[in-house]
Amino acid sequence: MQAVRHVVCAMSGGVDSSVAALLLKRRGYQVTGVFMKNWDSLDEHGLCTTDKDYEDAFKVCCKLDIPFHQVSYVKEYWLEVFSNMLNEYHRGRTPNPDILCNKHIKFNHLYHYAIGTLGADALATGHYARTSQEDEEVFLQHYTQQPSGLFRNRFEVRNAVKLLQGADCLKDQTFFLSQIPQDALKKTLFPLGELTKDYVKKIAAEAGFHHVLKRKESMGICFIGERNFEKFILEYLEPQPGNLVSIEDGRIMGTHKGWFLFTLGQRARIGGQRDAWFVVDKDITTGDVFVAPSTNHGALFRDTIRTDRVHWITEEPPAELVQNGMMECYFRFQHQMPLVSCTLTLNQDGSVWVRLATPVRAPTPGQFAVFYKSDECLGSGKIVRLGPSMYTLQQGNQQNLATSVSAETEYNLKPTT
Repeated sequence: MQAVRHVVCAMSGGVDSSVAALLLKRRGYQVTGVFMKNWDSLDEHGLCTTDKDYEDAFKVCCKLDIPFHQVSYVKEYWLEVFSNMLNEYHRGRTPNPDILCNKHIKFNHLYHYAIGTLGADALATGHYARTSQEDEEVFLQHYTQQPSGLFRNRFEVRNAVKLLQGADCLKDQTFFLSQIPQDALKKTLFPLGELTKDYVKKIAAEAGFHHVLKRKESMGICFIGERNFEKFILEYLEPQPGNLVSIEDGRIMGTHKGWFLFTLGQRARIGGQRDAWFVVDKDITTGDVFVAPSTNHGALFRDTIRTDRVHWITEEPPAELVQNGMMECYFRFQHQMPLVSCTLTLNQDGSVWVRLATPVRAPTPGQFAVFYKSDECLGSGKIVRLGPSMYTLQQGNQQNLATSVSAETEYNLKPTT
């Protein structure tokens, strides 16, 4: 008789992880709920939201009659996610801590705790995502404590697992999983992958999880929560006063407390201006933040970006990209933005140039360019460089045209001999 499979389910206190645990138990698995504590401070109102999350997760596990554990990754989160986030902001970039949290904390430290310490056969989360495996294939995957070395055995037979978009296209969360390690993906179940959010809420209501249904959808920084961003960041970074400068004529429109308080595309609140102005660029050497008088200004739109070394979910670049040096696929750098057709060009260092079929608004250094082919999430790379904006290209074209007209006029004025 086959032993009952043991699955550790990551519990956040929210409706998704609660229903994930319920569904796993209904499948007949031995389920253990694990709550991660990754942050150790109060919010602006003096409330420790982690304690409320813990209580909600504990209530669900009690209702399901499953074991419940709490693990603390406060130190790991600080070193591997939060410090990186602060460094990126200081460099003028806009990081995505949610993607890094999944990569370094949930699918690294929690994964090894679940499989290596608790002896589970698989890890499960409440993400809206799917893989190319069936449940039983997950259980048959071999677990390795840590990678054996920097280089893999070139003769190793590998059957990489693919990360696929969730059935609910509006809730699909593969964007946040785009840096997940292959080893962890092989041993992970996504019980909600084939479900819609509305159906998950219906299951929660029928199961009596009313306390989690009342919770607001989490929208803040991963495991830190919703906060006054400026006040929060200035607790960790020294103010760096500078000017808000018009991209069109160089006028100083106002001042700011630090370039790291702004991201491309956001509204710049400038006193005394009737119309809204928006951040289009930053220069951390001078401290200038450049602004433009329209949310759809050409300075916000670009069709070329470069990433750092891309993390491919299957560990290797797609064969088509390796063979041809180029490949067509789809791109997004924000969770719910529409996918945009693009062409990737592979560089020797593993980075890629991304040429977009249509310019997109406010692609931002520090954000992740996530790539898709059909319903497969291929992986992602951090945006480290932007091509010229449509405004810059337009200005260049006008200057070239003016130069051309000037040269032609000069030629026509020359006396004929």
